[in-house]
Formats: sequence, structure tokens, C-alpha cells
Amino acid sequence: QVQLVESGGDLVQPGGSLRLSCAASVSIFSLYVMGWYRQAPGKQRELVATITSGDSTNYLDFVKGRFTISRDNANNTVYLQMNSLKPEDTAVYYCNGRTVTNDYWGKGTLVTVSS
Repeated sequence: QVQLVESGGDLVQPGGSLRLSCAASVSIFSLYVMGWYRQAPGKQRELVATITSGDSTNYLDFVKGRFTISRDNANNTVYLQMNSLKPEDTAVYYCNGRTVTNDYWGKGTLVTVSS
């Protein structure tokens, strides 16, 4: 069973930065795609960014140029660096990892952007 544990969520002012971490209980080489999703109150969960085992990345248009996803294979961790945060970025951020047959989720970490 794969476990994904997010951390790094916090209250931050508009324009600030945060780095989210997702620690996996297995080698992330076994997860061909890892990603971050978010769900704001009253809204559906949406894709924020993904990274493949080959380091190809994909981003939600709204976060392009502000967020960066990366992976540390040695420590089985995926990061989401978030800069120039906006109130609209307020959400619970979830880590996702996929194999050919399974889809795994963490429990989420709350990011609140407010002055």
C-alpha cells in the first residue's frame, strides 16, 4: 500500500511563498506520474501540476510561472514551490501518485492566502 503524506501548508499573505512536500512510502520511481491537486471550498478538485518519472511537467494555466513542481528521487519526495501567492490559491492541496493500475492520494494540506 502506497502512502503519501503532505506537509508545508500554512497561512501566508498575498505575494508570499510556500513550499509543499509530499513524502511517499515507496520509491517514487514506481509512480510514473506524481502530481498536486487542490480543492477550494465549494469547488471541485482541480489539477495544479504533474511531473512524470522522466521529469516532464504540466501546469494549470493559472499557476504557470508562479508554481514549480519537482521531485527528489533519493528521498522519495515531490515538492510544489509556490510563489506570488494569491487569495484564489487558497485551498486544500493534495498529493497524487499513479501506477498503471492504481491511483493514490494523500490527506491534504491547507494553504490559506490572506492578509
